[in-house]
Amino acid sequence: MLDKFITPIIKPLLTPVVMLMHKRGITADQLTVIGFLVGLLAVPLLAFEMWYGALVAIALNRILDGLDGALARYANQSSSAGGFLDITLDFLFYAAIPLGFILANPEQNAIAGSLLLATFIGTGSSFLAFAIAAEKFKLEKPQFKYKSFYYLNGLTEGTETIALFIAFCIWPQHFAIMASIFAIACGITIFTRIHGGYHTLKQQEAAENMPSMCKFRGNK
Repeated sequence: MLDKFITPIIKPLLTPVVMLMHKRGITADQLTVIGFLVGLLAVPLLAFEMWYGALVAIALNRILDGLDGALARYANQSSSAGGFLDITLDFLFYAAIPLGFILANPEQNAIAGSLLLATFIGTGSSFLAFAIAAEKFKLEKPQFKYKSFYYLNGLTEGTETIALFIAFCIWPQHFAIMASIFAIACGITIFTRIHGGYHTLKQQEAAENMPSMCKFRGNK
């Protein structure tokens, strides 16, 4: 929900760092992989209840995630392969953080963490499945033109998820309640994406079929 407002603010701040990295010969795909590995460090840190160390790893992951796309665009290296790598590792990272809290306190966090992971699957699959169909119909990306594929909006997007992870690390004792509330918000996102995506694609299919139907009637 907040991504479309936050991204235009952050992008200009990354430009000086991106220019320096490009001069040093660093590639966007390298940043993607490095960011993912840094983010995974949060899992053992969370498991051993090193909350602020995990918070640093999460923050670094998100910074590098912002830099990789900006670097790809600056260097004219944007590609479907890079977009695929980026989104795949992003979702693995998102799933890893609740797992870290479950490992830290299985008795208290397992149910809420599992519920959150289940809804993460729903939000991720609904948005990626729509992206495949959107590519088929060549739908425009008015709010995220810089992305490799179509982003279907929702109540819970990247900005909200990272804010949640930060809150988890600051108030780990409240993980269960925060995870449960966010899972409900994810459920709303899943419903709106499925509902909106389904009807959008039905309209596209109807529009594509209209010329052939008119031609058929004309011949008749």
